[in-house]
Amino acid sequence: MIRPGRIEDLPAITRIRTTVAENHLSVAEMAELGITHGSIAADMNAGHLVCWVALEDNAIAGFSMADRRDGNVFALFMEAAHEGKGHGSALLAACEDWLKQNGHAEARLTTERNSRAFAFYLRRGWRETGEVAGQFAEDAVLAKTLS
Repeated sequence: MIRPGRIEDLPAITRIRTTVAENHLSVAEMAELGITHGSIAADMNAGHLVCWVALEDNAIAGFSMADRRDGNVFALFMEAAHEGKGHGSALLAACEDWLKQNGHAEARLTTERNSRAFAFYLRRGWRETGEVAGQFAEDAVLAKTLS
């Protein structure tokens, strides 16, 4: 089941984000990038950032976030034990639908080029733009036309 994420979900979301194998960041590394509970909560309260969570057995198994300001899928992460069950696809679709409803003709995201996530997005109609984003050469910018 997918439901809108809430600020009180941030501890579970952070736990998932900091336990993934690919694209791993610690709490300290996220803070260096300006990603904290406070910054996320402020963006959610302002309506800039929207979150969805995937629930399994009444627990958060994954989450996604989309940013209204730039049309980016800001985050999509699943606990390893819950991968391959369709939650990631549903979370991505929630982001895409919401961005389209909020006036974006195209969605964008950044992910590691040689990751399972990169292949996941390509299988769902995303394309590589050729741009490099962030501080790592292996990061790729992907885009998808929202129809």
